[in-house]
Amino acid sequence: MEEKMIRVSELSKTYVMGDEIINALKSVSLTISKNEYVALMGPSGSGKSTLMNIIGCLDSPTSGEYILNGIDVSVMSDGELAEVRNKQIGFVFQTFNLLPRLSSLENVALPLVYAGYNKEKRLIKAAEALNKVGLGDRMTHKPNELSGGQRQRVAIARALVNDPAIILADEPTGNLDTKTSIEIMGIFERIHNAGNTVILVTHEPDIAGHAHRIVRLRDGLVESDTINNSINKVDDPNHYYKVRSS
Repeated sequence: MEEKMIRVSELSKTYVMGDEIINALKSVSLTISKNEYVALMGPSGSGKSTLMNIIGCLDSPTSGEYILNGIDVSVMSDGELAEVRNKQIGFVFQTFNLLPRLSSLENVALPLVYAGYNKEKRLIKAAEALNKVGLGDRMTHKPNELSGGQRQRVAIARALVNDPAIILADEPTGNLDTKTSIEIMGIFERIHNAGNTVILVTHEPDIAGHAHRIVRLRDGLVESDTINNSINKVDDPNHYYKVRSS
């Protein structure tokens, strides 16, 4: 029997903006099993970003239930949500969200500060994560000394450093060219093959095509939930997920 990592039931999210009430999510129900690779798709305003924020414990639903690894996180306080985020979820964003004054190594080590690791252990784990994404030779470089693809690799290493159960990627190739996007998707493929649950938020069909399951949202509702029978496999995902010899 598949282990259900995420179980969302009758989830709704309402925002009040002035006199207007916006129903961003309308009674959404969804389950995601351990080690699934799922793409959340939909046009702007479909609710996919709102759903991602709730799944990522960045926001709470107005009503409904969200069970993560057997724990009801829909009723947690902000502090409790922050603790769950740091332990269970690694985030990758379109804009990388790296701190400009820190080196690659320091950026990747940042989540470990909040997790309570000492400095020596933080740097060891951060170096391991950078090596996994092929940036062992860029540890001392700051973000402005890296290409867009390298910055996203740093961001992926930061997402991996705390050994999270879930990798949540929001438009991870949105700022990258086609060749670099394929490289980044190769890394996600390898992460999934290594046992992680990967949830990808995108509006690009070719990027969603790398996932094994595609959930489409529209107007705050699940429009379709289908298995992807024509997965866009990267020829050699390992090529993008290991230290290359110089």
